[in-house]
Amino acid sequence: MTQTIEHKVRNVVAGKGPSRFGWLAGAAAFAAVAAAPLPVFARGAPESFADLAEKVSNAVVNIKASQTITAARQGGAAPNLPRGTPFDDLFEEFFRRRGGEGQEGQAPQQTPQQPPQRRQSNSLGSGFVIDAAGVVITNNHVIADATEVTVVFTNGEELKAEIVGRDAKVDIAVLRVKPKTPLPAVKFGDSTKIRVGDWVMAVGNPFGLGGTVTAGIISARNRNINSGPYDDYIQTDASINKGNSGGPLFNMDGEVIGVNTAILSPTGGSVGIGFASPAATVTNVIDQLLQYGETRRGWLGVRIQPVDESIAESLGLGKPRGALIAGVDEKGPSKAAGILTGDVVIKFDGKDVRNSNDLPRIVATTPVGKEVDVLVVRKGKEQIVKVKLGRLEDGEKPQLASVKPEESAKNDVVRKALGMEFSSLSDETRKKFTIDANVKGVVVTSVASGSPAAEKALKTGDIIVEINQEQMNQPEDVVRKMRTVKEGGRKSALFLISNGKGEVRFVALPVE
Repeated sequence: MTQTIEHKVRNVVAGKGPSRFGWLAGAAAFAAVAAAPLPVFARGAPESFADLAEKVSNAVVNIKASQTITAARQGGAAPNLPRGTPFDDLFEEFFRRRGGEGQEGQAPQQTPQQPPQRRQSNSLGSGFVIDAAGVVITNNHVIADATEVTVVFTNGEELKAEIVGRDAKVDIAVLRVKPKTPLPAVKFGDSTKIRVGDWVMAVGNPFGLGGTVTAGIISARNRNINSGPYDDYIQTDASINKGNSGGPLFNMDGEVIGVNTAILSPTGGSVGIGFASPAATVTNVIDQLLQYGETRRGWLGVRIQPVDESIAESLGLGKPRGALIAGVDEKGPSKAAGILTGDVVIKFDGKDVRNSNDLPRIVATTPVGKEVDVLVVRKGKEQIVKVKLGRLEDGEKPQLASVKPEESAKNDVVRKALGMEFSSLSDETRKKFTIDANVKGVVVTSVASGSPAAEKALKTGDIIVEINQEQMNQPEDVVRKMRTVKEGGRKSALFLISNGKGEVRFVALPVE
C-alpha cells in the first residue's frame, strides 16, 4: 500500500498529472504522506531477537533417545533414521507395505521364517541445561521407553545421560551428564507474571534441525488440553514442531518460563498453536525428582467435579466457582478432617480455587504432611476445615465415595417427578437393576425421552441418593423435597446420583 501511494505522488510531482490542477493535488498528497507517522513496532517489541538467542542458545541441547526393538525379519528393513524427522511417516508406510502386501491383485509373498531382528530405534527431542554441573531438563515422552539417552550440545559434543527421575503427569524428565568443563545453563523465571501478548522465544530441535530459534507471543494462559490431571498450559504462536518437545520457552530476560510440550495441529506441523508447561508447574516437580528421584505430591483424598451454572444456582453460590466434592475416600485425609460430599472448595491453603481444574494442581504442589485451611461452602454457608495432607503415590487411583448400607424396603411404591418414575430399593429392584447392597437411596425406574432428567443423562437403574444434600430414602421423600425447593423459589435442585456400584456424581435439575 505504501509503495502504491509513493508511486502516485512521484508521478504527480513530476508533472505527469492530467491537468495543471494535478500538481496542487499532488503536493497535497505529498504533504499528507510526509505528515503521516512512520510505522512503529508495538510497545515492547524487540527490533531483533539476536542478542537473546546468542545469550541462551548454547544451553539448549538435542536429546537422542535410543530403544532396542525386536521384530520379525522381512524382505527389507527400514533405514535407521532418527525419530522426529520429516521422513518418519513416509518410510514407515513404505516398509509396512513392502513387508505386508503383494502387488495389486496378488497375495503377499510368503517368505521363510527367520530369526527375530534386533535394531535400534531413535527419537529426537529437545532439552536445556539448568545446572552447569550437568542437569538437563526435557519431556518425559521424549525419553519414554529409551534404553539409552544421549545429550548433544551445540558444539557437537555428545554425552551419555543418566535418567535421574521422570514424571508422566506433568511430562517432565530430569537427566544428568558428566561434562569435563562447566556447561552453559539457563534459569527458570516466574511464569505467574507473564501476560497474554508478551513476547517469547522458543529454541529447539524441530525435525532434527538443531538450534532452531522461533519467536511469538503468549496467546493464552491456563489452557486445559486434557492431557493430564494438572493441565495449566501456556499457549503460544511461536512455531513449535515435532522435535521441539522438551525445549525451553524464554521470556525477553532469557529466563525459562515454560517447557514446550505439545501442539494442536491437523497436519502435524505448526499452525501457530503450541503449548508449554509453565515454570510454576514444573519447577516443584524438578526439585522433587532431583532430591528424591520421584515425586511426593500432596493428597486430599476426594473426587471432584465442575460447578456449572445450574449447580451454582442450586447451591446458592451466585456464580460458578470452586470445586464440588463428589466423593470422599474413606481412608483419605479429607474424611478424617470432616470434608463432606456436596461441599464446594473455594479456597485451599490461602489460594483461590476458581474451578475444578485448580484444586488438584494446588493440592499436588502443597507439601505432604502440611496442615492447611480449606474454605468450603456447605449448605450455603462458608466454613473452614483444617486438613493434614497425605501423600499421593504414583499410580494410585482415588477411590469413589461409598454409601452406607440400608435395610431393604418392604414395598415398591412408584412416584413421578421431573420426567422420572422412581421407587424404593428392595431385594427385587436391587436384583432387577444390579444394585449393590451398600447403595442407599431411591431407584429410578424410567426416564421420559426429552425430559430434563434425560438431558442430564439420567437413566433407568440410577439411584437418587440426596437432593440438596438431604438423604432420600423413599419415593415420597423425592416428591416432598421437590415441592419444598419449588416453594422456596429455587429454579433447580442438586441431585446426588449413584450408579449400581456406588459411584456418585452431582446433577442439577430444573424444578419448574
